[in-house]
Amino acid sequence: MTPEVQAVVLGVVEGLTEFLPISSTGHLIVAERLIGYQDTAKVFTIVVQLGAILAVVWFYWKSLLEQVTQLFRGRPAARRFWLNLVIASIPAAVIGLLFEQAIKAALFSPLTVAGSLILGGLVLWWVDDRRPGQNTGAGAGTPGAPDLGRVTLRQAAIIGGAQALAVIPGVSRSGASIVGGLLSGLDRVTATAFSFFMGIPVLGGAGLYSLYKARNALGTVSGGGTALALGTAVAFVTALLSISWLLRYVSTHSFRAFAIYRVVFGGIILALLAFGVMR
Repeated sequence: MTPEVQAVVLGVVEGLTEFLPISSTGHLIVAERLIGYQDTAKVFTIVVQLGAILAVVWFYWKSLLEQVTQLFRGRPAARRFWLNLVIASIPAAVIGLLFEQAIKAALFSPLTVAGSLILGGLVLWWVDDRRPGQNTGAGAGTPGAPDLGRVTLRQAAIIGGAQALAVIPGVSRSGASIVGGLLSGLDRVTATAFSFFMGIPVLGGAGLYSLYKARNALGTVSGGGTALALGTAVAFVTALLSISWLLRYVSTHSFRAFAIYRVVFGGIILALLAFGVMR
């Protein structure tokens, strides 16, 4: 398998898992180990997320344009929307800047991913189970109809604090922020959609920052810039499909299937490690 084909495979993995509460970083770490992709500087894992974030911008471009327009018109709802995103992004940004290198050196391993997946799955099940009625958004029964206008500054702070835990591989940024949203009182669709919007400043900023820092280390990535471009483009397409599907799914279903998947996948990783298939 050539580095370019490996990048395409990893792009699919990133796009499909970035916005599902199952940890895209965790899946990428495991997938890279299994197919032998060389990313010694951990550049690919971060930069390829830019494709997924572009998918959010593409999917919600009308809503984002409207929020920008309303902000310049001085509308309170628009000011609160952007302030919510800022507040929710601060914890992850601070922790990422302070501990990025230490986290990559100590925690980017399949064992960490397995433990985080299992523990996170149990937490997701518990949180979703304790609020069984929170299945739809503003347009009850209408897929993809979140009520972002009801998100308060307090809820944004809670979601941001929860999202910060996702610096640990396997926790899942979207999963942590969705759990924070549910715990703060949001319904499933609104919590999910808000996690999408939160990804724009958090993952977009992290990706661009990592790309700038690693501009002289692109040669350490198998396939170099070509592989990064391919992976990012494929992640964009698959993330678009994933976003649309997830919003429809959570409007009528709970997160239990994702919780079960996390626990099962975490167990599989532990088994692969135990039998020496993966290290």
